Amino acid sequence: MKNIFKIAVLFIAFGSMISCQDDNKPNYQYMPNMYVSVGYETYGKYEVFPEGYEALKPAEGSVMRGWLPYDYENTIEGKASAKANLKNPLPYTEENYVKGNELYNIYCGICHGVKGDGKGTLAKREKILGVPAYNDAGRAITEGSVYHVMYYGINSMGSYASQMTEDELWMVDHYVMGLKDALDGKPERAFTAAEIIEEMTEGKIDTDLNEGAVDAIPGPESEPMNAAGNEH
Repeated sequence: MKNIFKIAVLFIAFGSMISCQDDNKPNYQYMPNMYVSVGYETYGKYEVFPEGYEALKPAEGSVMRGWLPYDYENTIEGKASAKANLKNPLPYTEENYVKGNELYNIYCGICHGVKGDGKGTLAKREKILGVPAYNDAGRAITEGSVYHVMYYGINSMGSYASQMTEDELWMVDHYVMGLKDALDGKPERAFTAAEIIEEMTEGKIDTDLNEGAVDAIPGPESEPMNAAGNEH
């Protein structure tokens, strides 16, 4: 009987606790910091952080995942070195060419023109002056110099390193060099065959992918396309 009485008392006490609960009032939080974190404002000043700021600087020597440092400095000497030594690591494929075409028309064509002759819309309207053609003898552009200028910018042209990935910059590089060849009256470059690319990737042969001298297939036969894929 005593056990039954004790159980009954417990049920009554438990029922009383439940019946007295008010859903409109929050429950007690014994460790509130475990439920609700402290809200720090971005770039706010707080003594709990090193240097007193919420936004911390990256650790020295760290780089963004998937990004590799660019070896050439933004100097006259760095540009000259890139012009002479830097080569496009991407194979000259139709896929890379078409993607480079699309990106070129988004970022470059408005100043440099769809043919690379320096007669883009802004140049024609005299909003920007002195845009030379890609086959300008005084510039004598190369794969390396084109990439270097896109990476750092030059004169009134800003950097595009934040708008495009490294691969995308190299795709545009391929397309720009193709425009230069067209302005020079050179024959169209040949796309590197898929089997050659595979063998190069596996290290079976040691041939420059972009020379197009080994088992290549014909390159593009049409005029440059705009960003929507329409021919000019």
